[in-house]
Amino acid sequence: MHPVTRLFDFPYYQLENHNLQTTFATKYDGKWVKTSTQEYIDQANAISRGLLRMGVKPDDKIAVISMTNRTEWNILDIGVLQIGAQNVPIYPTISEEDYEYVLNHSEAKYCFVSCDDVLKKVLAISGKTKKLKDVFSFDELENCNHWSEVLEKGKDGSNQDEVEARKTNVQPDDLATLIYTSGTTGKPKGVMLTHDNIVSNVIASERRVPLTGGTTALSFLPVCHIFERMILYLYQYCGIQIYFAEGLDKIAVNAKEVNPHVMTVVPRLLEKVYDAIVGKGEELEGIKRKLFFWAVDLGLRFEPYGKNGWWYEKRLGIARKLIFSKWKEALGGEVELLVSGSAALQPRLGRVFGAAGMPVMEGYGLTETSPVISVNEQANAGWKIGTVGRVIDGVEVKIADDGEILCKGPNVMKGYYKDSKKTAEVLKNGYFHTGDIGEVDADGILKITDRKKEMFKTSGGKYVAPQLLENRFKQSRFIEQIMVVGEGEKMPAALIQPNFEFLYSWAEGHNITWGENSDICVNDKVIARFQEEVDLANEDFSKWEKVKQFRLTPDVWSVDDGHLTPTMKLRRKVVKEKYVDLYDDIYGH
Repeated sequence: MHPVTRLFDFPYYQLENHNLQTTFATKYDGKWVKTSTQEYIDQANAISRGLLRMGVKPDDKIAVISMTNRTEWNILDIGVLQIGAQNVPIYPTISEEDYEYVLNHSEAKYCFVSCDDVLKKVLAISGKTKKLKDVFSFDELENCNHWSEVLEKGKDGSNQDEVEARKTNVQPDDLATLIYTSGTTGKPKGVMLTHDNIVSNVIASERRVPLTGGTTALSFLPVCHIFERMILYLYQYCGIQIYFAEGLDKIAVNAKEVNPHVMTVVPRLLEKVYDAIVGKGEELEGIKRKLFFWAVDLGLRFEPYGKNGWWYEKRLGIARKLIFSKWKEALGGEVELLVSGSAALQPRLGRVFGAAGMPVMEGYGLTETSPVISVNEQANAGWKIGTVGRVIDGVEVKIADDGEILCKGPNVMKGYYKDSKKTAEVLKNGYFHTGDIGEVDADGILKITDRKKEMFKTSGGKYVAPQLLENRFKQSRFIEQIMVVGEGEKMPAALIQPNFEFLYSWAEGHNITWGENSDICVNDKVIARFQEEVDLANEDFSKWEKVKQFRLTPDVWSVDDGHLTPTMKLRRKVVKEKYVDLYDDIYGH
């Protein structure tokens, strides 16, 4: 049996143990094109031979920038890794300035792009990239070499011996990839992950999320992020067919075509699915409407393992048959498991999707930890809604005196590329300092309570954990994004981006007219309605934590405009700077 100790061992392991006809499927011109395990390996070897003929040496960096997940990404990944070079995935949505920084900082020799949108950004800074020799594209583009040229260079197998020699020389502790974190402040940091960092994480996670061959996955979260990338290796290890969605906007359509059993998600996506379903429920009338909201209310009280008793379970069985089965159909009808990461999942979403028969296993980790530190599991009483589950095998977690989560294990990065100072700040005595605050309960289950850096003190000396407040407030269908502020001020307050689509619909129903977004954001009736939502959410918090005032922002907060990182985290400093007038108005500055 082929042991897996390096990332490029996964396809060979799959060939021996599963040998799929469909390892990957990507849609081109409206048709799913499938790639078998053998074709995957053959093409990866051709890429390796082609790159050798292009002069790629061990430890050279190859940048990959793709708008969507696709078969080519994975073939290229293995082709790069097995000759001892490193894959540097770059978020496609970052600025040209950040493209320039990452390409120069990593000293990338070649760059592979998905499409014209990405190519334009790369070409715009091509004169400023010091080491970049050439760019290739996955799509057929007029002004760019096609990636098939590299495959063509590697068609002749006469240098396969050199590929095999390079593979033999790659050790588990060698660098595999540089992943540049979308820092909420400052320049991106290049996280150095070894083959063993990620391989150990895959194998430990597989024990927690048991997936079997014959299963189908739909992949759509950005593969440039370590969460989805590790999951793709996990799928390969388990012999799972991977279909790549055409984009975030096509998930529902693709799910109905593919009927996936498993998907990885982020909380924001589940929020949107939930809001869309509830929006449809609002349109129902009479008995259908009553039944719908009876099922939702029941779902919001869901507990795993039948903890609510037989009478609840009996009613849940009826709700699943009459209502929740339709929710499942919206995602293809076969979903057995959703794995959530990247941000805190609201417990109500964990409950309602669990009630609907689509259990969400929430996990926790960072790019620096490859990424999984802990994850819920349905077996071993390991599923507890509102937590991130037990720590995975081989990884140690301890809670520091100030509540910070410290992590040690084979999954912890080598450090930040070319930045020993920042590395020393987070790696101390063998432990990685996560910057998150948490606690471990009597069952050994980890719960995250906040980000250490984001907690603040009011002028009265009281600590406020903004993420806890924000996650509760975002349960409102009126609120798309929210940032709780108040460091050094007399009270907490909030800047809120309304869910404009829902707000417009509500406003029309209440005979409110407006011109621009800026009009509706200061309308007295709208403010009064938001106040009701704020008052309701405030009930869950202590007196000093309650949001005393808020202002609505007229813009949609986005990655492009700098409000959010590519992983949809708030850039708090930027948001505060953009709305400093509203901030000053709240506090009378």
